Amino acid sequence: MSYYFAIIGTQDNPLFEYEFGTSKQGGDGQSRFTDQARHLNQFVLHSSLDIVEEVQWTTKELYLKAIDKFFSSYISCFITGSNVKLLLLHQPLPANAPGGTTRNSTSVAANPTSPQTEEAIRNFFTEVYENYVKASMSPFYKANQEIKSPVFRARVAAAGRKYL
Repeated sequence: MSYYFAIIGTQDNPLFEYEFGTSKQGGDGQSRFTDQARHLNQFVLHSSLDIVEEVQWTTKELYLKAIDKFFSSYISCFITGSNVKLLLLHQPLPANAPGGTTRNSTSVAANPTSPQTEEAIRNFFTEVYENYVKASMSPFYKANQEIKSPVFRARVAAAGRKYL
């Protein structure tokens, strides 16, 4: 499965972006987005912000699960207390692709809507959120400023390898 993760600020500006692939069940951690899909990832995430704003007022949960779908890609969301949105676009490998599996499999990489996948994404979001809070508490960080810290990027990558 390929993932595109972004943190969107309160002014709908991207604060952080990271693209990676699955590391579970023999995955190499490299994303498999096609060149066309790679160019659309940011647009697809930003187009789901309207749905996020509708859904966030109907629930008390911070984790909104899979809120949108774009062809075979799914968008999951986690909202912070300060209305910063953590968005994850996840695209399963096609069954006929090398390393692809059938849809009825329960692996995280094969079924983007299974309970196991939802739990893995929730754990990923929770760990990244904790790291975001730590980064935003730095006296050198201003609200809605792009996060350029290599330590933060490494922690997001580690969370991706750990859970996804």
